[in-house]
Amino acid sequence: MIGYYVLIGIIALISFAVGSKLKSKFDFYSKVHLRNGMSGAEIAQQMLNDNGIYDVRVISTSGRLTDHYNPSDKTVNLSEAVYNERNAAAAAVAAHEVGHAVQHAQAYSMLQLRSSLVPVVNIASGFSPILIIVGLGMGVAASIGIGYYIAIAGLVLMAMGTLFSFITLPVEYDASNRALAWLKNKNMLTPQEYAGAEDSLKWAARTYVVAAIGALATLLYWALMVFGGRSRD
Repeated sequence: MIGYYVLIGIIALISFAVGSKLKSKFDFYSKVHLRNGMSGAEIAQQMLNDNGIYDVRVISTSGRLTDHYNPSDKTVNLSEAVYNERNAAAAAVAAHEVGHAVQHAQAYSMLQLRSSLVPVVNIASGFSPILIIVGLGMGVAASIGIGYYIAIAGLVLMAMGTLFSFITLPVEYDASNRALAWLKNKNMLTPQEYAGAEDSLKWAARTYVVAAIGALATLLYWALMVFGGRSRD
């Protein structure tokens, strides 16, 4: 158990470092004001229009770095710092979220797969650690075997969550690629502004990479606890 907490601590530190770097990048590129004078909301709406998407609304949401696309109600939700501001960071985030809307409109396979896993992952995130710990507490090698199978059920749920984290990577990278391609092809930004947008999205993507590695490391640790404990018994 101590090893688990050490592992989680290391991953948390890396995640904090990457998250802090992302925030510093966002703050830095927030000072690079757009020559075209467009706000994040206007950037998002223009990208939607250019892709022939007219049934998606661009709305403002509270918080910082809370930007997301909601496929259930077809809304591009932009934080206030992105919705209202007119800088390279806002342009990058707004275009990235519209990238998800474009994926949805074009039935991008990885986005569809990720969406189909959401209900399972919502359950898995809460129950998988509990099932594994209960199973281990009952003894994975007990003669009746129920503890082992409970732990296995927990591992399966945790594996679904891990799979979700890795499926998220191509979805996020593809949305960024769509955003950057549109910003460049439509000459929306100057070279300096574009470099800032590209760097912002690069660091945003790294947060998902860290999350996926953390999910895999946690899964492997608990799998070792379950299967390793059974083999020792």
